Amino acid sequence: MAPEGLAAAYAECERIVRDGDADRAVSVGFAPPERQKHLFALYAFHIETLRVRDLVSQPLPGEIRLQWWRDRLTSADDIEEAAQGSPVALALISTVRAFDLPVDAFDRYLEARLFDLYNDPMPSRTEFEAYAGETFSALMMLAAMVLDRASAPSVATAAGHVGVGETAVWTLRHEAQHRHRNQIYVPGDMLSAVGTTPAEWLAGEDKARLVREAMRALAREHTTDVSTRWAEIPRSLRPVFLPALLAASTLGNETEPVGPFKRLWTYWRLMRR
Repeated sequence: MAPEGLAAAYAECERIVRDGDADRAVSVGFAPPERQKHLFALYAFHIETLRVRDLVSQPLPGEIRLQWWRDRLTSADDIEEAAQGSPVALALISTVRAFDLPVDAFDRYLEARLFDLYNDPMPSRTEFEAYAGETFSALMMLAAMVLDRASAPSVATAAGHVGVGETAVWTLRHEAQHRHRNQIYVPGDMLSAVGTTPAEWLAGEDKARLVREAMRALAREHTTDVSTRWAEIPRSLRPVFLPALLAASTLGNETEPVGPFKRLWTYWRLMRR
């Protein structure tokens, strides 16, 4: 296809990320310039699949949308035909093929996203950690493969933990939205531990503070070790961890917007530490 068509697709991915996820958009600036467009493609895919629940009124159309992404990534057509007119799909397919990214990781990611379409409660912490591992953690590992394929395996454990922490913060940040949808991401065994139930949690009962503290503790548990051993993270891979560690720094004030100065200062300090 014409180079300008692919360039426009990557530019659209950048626009989507800058509009929808400032934390990741700024973190991309710390990656090598020639790899930045590929990170924008991955992050735009993440945003687009997170939005599926907002675009459908029933789970089945949502499942069809997620299956569409599977079909795009497994298509044997050239990238323009495989993308079927979607600029995000075009950029993503190009990135997947350029870096030989594992398609099965995307398949597991999309399978995990099925949970978002339904109102089934998250059964336990084990299932929550598995969900985080196949979504937020997987996104970090795919980005790490783009930045430094040889070093990426060395941060698999760190990505697994930090991804759980980021998912916990994401759950806290979007609590009101999830309540409105009757969605429960807080693990059922954690609700039981503080003496409440999924129905009471949705109703916003008076033990909500204890539930939030339990989720914050979960986030800290999975991010503290990575923060203290930050020097072991290869500098080439640090950009993929910046948004999650910034999110962890907001614990206690998750719903307050992160200012651009704090975001940039935090990233700069982490990259130089």
